[in-house]
Amino acid sequence: MSFARFLNVVAWLGTLCLAIAPFIIDTPLGKILAMFGLSLLMFQAAEKKCYNLLLLNTLGIFGYLYALNI
Repeated sequence: MSFARFLNVVAWLGTLCLAIAPFIIDTPLGKILAMFGLSLLMFQAAEKKCYNLLLLNTLGIFGYLYALNI
């Protein structure tokens, strides 16, 4: 599998996680799913040099960690 194909699969998996997370966001699993989705989408943002999205995703992950009281 080429790197571009791998990156595409990872990005779609992250999108799927973020699409499911809002429906269960009040549970710890929902927050973990959101963090996982954001972290997967960071690979695509880094490849495309979208630094604003990298910052936004990082802050989102910290926000969900705070909501989990970790």
